[in-house]
Amino acid sequence: MTFLCISCYHKGAPFLKAAKAAGNNIILLTMKKLEHIGWPTEAIDEMLFMESDSNEPANLGNLAKGLAWLMKSRKIDRIIAMDDFDVEKAAYLREEFRIPGMGQTTARYFRDKLAMRIQARDQGVPVPKFSSLFNDIELTEFANTIEYPCLVKPRGEASATGITKVHSAEELWRVVHSLGDKRSQYLVEQFRPGDVYHADSISVDGEIVFCQVSRYLDTPFEVAHGGGIFRSVSVPYNDADAEHLRRLTADVMHAFKMQFSASHTEFIKLPSGEFVFLETASRVGGAHLAEMVEAATGISLWEEWARLESAKAHKQAYHLPERRYDQAGIVVSLSRFERPDMAPFNDPEVVWKMDKPQHVGVIVASDSSARVRELLDKYADIIARDYHAAAPAPDKSLN
Repeated sequence: MTFLCISCYHKGAPFLKAAKAAGNNIILLTMKKLEHIGWPTEAIDEMLFMESDSNEPANLGNLAKGLAWLMKSRKIDRIIAMDDFDVEKAAYLREEFRIPGMGQTTARYFRDKLAMRIQARDQGVPVPKFSSLFNDIELTEFANTIEYPCLVKPRGEASATGITKVHSAEELWRVVHSLGDKRSQYLVEQFRPGDVYHADSISVDGEIVFCQVSRYLDTPFEVAHGGGIFRSVSVPYNDADAEHLRRLTADVMHAFKMQFSASHTEFIKLPSGEFVFLETASRVGGAHLAEMVEAATGISLWEEWARLESAKAHKQAYHLPERRYDQAGIVVSLSRFERPDMAPFNDPEVVWKMDKPQHVGVIVASDSSARVRELLDKYADIIARDYHAAAPAPDKSLN
């Protein structure tokens, strides 16, 4: 089988290696600027490049022309989107060339924040109150009855990119008017304070076969907009919150018609103890959360996703390896040093150290939740004192 793997970012090396090890031909479609930044070339049979990472119709059309040329001489059996921004590209190309996998309607549930909220609400999954920005009358009713603050969010960005917090109806309307003709590409949602959890899962034949629940100690929104230090920690498997979120994640996957893939789903735990759905994605979680999940469970989400895709392509059964039930945590920050000294992060529980310019980070693992949290607090203090740097969040709201 030949896999066309699309990635606008440098990620997914374990997927490429595992897919190649399963006996498949691997074509990587990426950006030209990423050609020489450490891809596992031994696992890639051919590397192609796209001129733009945009999901605008014109660029999708250009990708289709390129794939039509490619398929004159090579049969493409599967298309894999390795990053959020590639999900729409892969779905469009699958539809255009009738290649098996997630089509455009289902892909919308995993990319379009408005589509995912409407589908979740309509299928009985609890969500914060929200509104599209399409109609003045409906938006006025929302603006005049909602409890502030609210968040104006781009429908197609990832994580906390482009989000604006507003504290009144007047401020909401100012932001909406500033969007101009891009207004329809946004939604508004009530800000619900609380702890943010993430469930990293693998689905097979419409059912979840693996789900690891973790909790952000500092939310992505806080880190992106406040310049903080990113941290996440495992939730013990038998904890009541973990059990509840495994069920809720299954509800989301059923509602969104997920058949087979890795997924990363986020929820907010409100002060009342209720959970509400935040967002999901049909790919492996970013920010090295996959490495944290592997440290706790022994399951490599990238590798198992590749094995699953290969099994489906070859019409074979997929079997998840036996997992562990340890605890792990991650701490990551921008660093004011290009190559920070990692010597202070020397406890025996350290299982991974970040190797990226201007970044500092570690993953720790233990059978003790208390020990993991102790080390995360210790290392966060060291990073804050001796390493931390902050950069402004990318603002795409007015571009």
